[in-house]
Amino acid sequence: MKEKYLAHISDDKTREQLLMDHLIGTAELAGQFAKAFDCEEQGRATAKSHDLGKATIAFEHRLLHDGPKVDHSTAGAKELYNIGGLSNILAAYCVAGHHAGLPDGGAPGEGAGTPTLHGRMAKELEDYSDFLKEIEIPKIPVPPLKSIGKKGGFSLAFYTRMLFSCLVDADYLDTEKFMSNGAVVRPKSDSMDVIFKLLAQHITPWLKNTDRNTINGRRTEILKACLEKGQAAQGLFQLTVPTGGGKTVSSMAFALRHAVEHDLERIVYVIPYTSIIEQNAQVFRDIFGDENVLEDHCNVTFDDPDELKKYQLAAENYDKRIIVTTNVQFFESLFSNMTSKCRKLHNLAKSVIIFDEAQMLPVEYLLPCIRAISELVYNYHCTAVLCTATQPALNEHFPKEVSTNIQEICPNVEEQYQFFKRTQVVKIGEISEEVLINSLKDQEQALCILGSRANVRRVFKQLQNEGVEGVYHLSTLMYPEHRKRILEEIRERLKSSKPCRVISTSLIEAGVDVDFPSVWRQLAGIDSIIQAAGRCNREGKRPLDQCKTVFFTLEGQKNTSSPSNMRRPISVAEQIVSKYEDISELQPIHEYFKNLYKVTGDGIDKKLIVDAFENAVNSCNFPFKTVSDAFQLIEQETKTVLIPIEPKAKEIAAKLEEGIYSKQLMRDAGRYCVSLYKNEYEALHDLGYIKEPLFEGFAVLTDKNQYKEEYGLEVVMETGIGIMFEG
Repeated sequence: MKEKYLAHISDDKTREQLLMDHLIGTAELAGQFAKAFDCEEQGRATAKSHDLGKATIAFEHRLLHDGPKVDHSTAGAKELYNIGGLSNILAAYCVAGHHAGLPDGGAPGEGAGTPTLHGRMAKELEDYSDFLKEIEIPKIPVPPLKSIGKKGGFSLAFYTRMLFSCLVDADYLDTEKFMSNGAVVRPKSDSMDVIFKLLAQHITPWLKNTDRNTINGRRTEILKACLEKGQAAQGLFQLTVPTGGGKTVSSMAFALRHAVEHDLERIVYVIPYTSIIEQNAQVFRDIFGDENVLEDHCNVTFDDPDELKKYQLAAENYDKRIIVTTNVQFFESLFSNMTSKCRKLHNLAKSVIIFDEAQMLPVEYLLPCIRAISELVYNYHCTAVLCTATQPALNEHFPKEVSTNIQEICPNVEEQYQFFKRTQVVKIGEISEEVLINSLKDQEQALCILGSRANVRRVFKQLQNEGVEGVYHLSTLMYPEHRKRILEEIRERLKSSKPCRVISTSLIEAGVDVDFPSVWRQLAGIDSIIQAAGRCNREGKRPLDQCKTVFFTLEGQKNTSSPSNMRRPISVAEQIVSKYEDISELQPIHEYFKNLYKVTGDGIDKKLIVDAFENAVNSCNFPFKTVSDAFQLIEQETKTVLIPIEPKAKEIAAKLEEGIYSKQLMRDAGRYCVSLYKNEYEALHDLGYIKEPLFEGFAVLTDKNQYKEEYGLEVVMETGIGIMFEG
């Protein structure tokens, strides 16, 4: 037998890590991670053989002499697979994919060149048999899962992805520790007890107000209910808080009290839009400090196939106690096969997960999203909170295993809803653009939300051309830092009672803290109209009869040109509008969602993702890669463009030019980027305004004249459809 087999050599060639040491170190870490969901033995056993293929002459040549790449993942997978049994096969998926990503199972008999598990099992490998004398490939026990549904295939696939996460993270961390010679310092967070005390300090003055006839008194009532309910047993909760009811802090109060009560590890706060993620994260930073809050949003993600040789791994793995992320990042990670996205998943176990604006869960992917939430609650010691102002009728779509005991946190929902009503919601039917523009001119302060970027641009320009004072434009064609600056200016004008007319896409609806006396909203889903109404008389300082949210349709604009995921809510909204005089009441809102999901039918899982996993249970041929490719919450392909106008953005562009990459740099870059549809990107590229990507999926604007202070990036406005979900 060869005297030693190596796993890694330091960049300076002075230190060596023995293969056995790496396998043991990785196995210990993977076991620790999997312990959070009662699968310590499974985690350890899976990781024990993950790099078995490094015990070859070919890999030694690669390591010592920079030889060609060697497949060192298949060997361990093959050994696990050949032992047989369900647990070993699922572990084989993890080992086979721990660099390239979880593969599809494929079909028996597939050739060695096929990138599936069966194809990998048919592959001829370098001889590693010598090392088998030193290591025992275990028979892995069945995981203690409770299956959801009749078949349990979705549960098994979800478990495999969680196990995969444990392996990938453990492998990265053990490698990182060796490559840095133990110098890597992980971010430190306070304990949950300390963080809860920070919250208590913050809210103590509020708790003194017990006057139910005041807004602050009602907010206190909701806050106290959240603190009390935080002591309840783990499970699925809903928090129905009207706009202005203090939902953000109250939901966090529930989560922290609950985490302390049940010894949970972190709070994950999931929101629908990147446009408000920084705002929410800042609220939490102000209370808990930077060291306890992580924003997980970036338009650029990447894998590191070269095991830290190209660049250092970022210290970002849900290591902090409070994570603020988006629907896109959260759910696409849960259905991804990629190592970079799956690495953090095991850290979701033993968490409180708050879904802010739960009604924004994408309808066409609703069923797989609900099943994923159910798995986390049922098998991974999580508590989930569906946080909303509109009660989106989700309960009946949850499987019975978790739906039988859904608890409402907010006391007296109907009463609270009536109390916090601060605007009249009025329908006026079809109007011309000219009528809309004249109506906005007649009001000193007004917010107008339109259904497309093209509409927004056109109305804004017309008002601007007519010399109307205090006109602002907001859309996703403005990079986040730019929008943030404009919003600050808008808030200042509103506060100072100066003229202020804002023309915006839907990005301003959810959670953006602005307070207008008048809101105009082009017909959209009922939830969108209610969200828009939340920007009217937000502070409740104006009399109700002086504050109107007006919704309308625009003359000559039919619903047929929009994507189906936008047409459907409008069609259902039209039904509700024709039936109810006041669509802002709880009954029409609830009926809207019931009808929306009913109309959608099988469309709540239009890619048949749940069935794909359920039907694979007998064969164990799970379609991990196929589902990963299919599960795209932003269906239209988008391209990310950095706008190097501000000094910080110029600095980032310069680093990218130099070949400097890191996750933190990508995160910083996101504040100065816009997302373009493929046709928009290609049009600008063909005109020479965009530089070829510096990084995969990432480019830089070269002609700064194409970016305007008033409205952002100039694009070819053919459809003008706004980007609804931003990741």
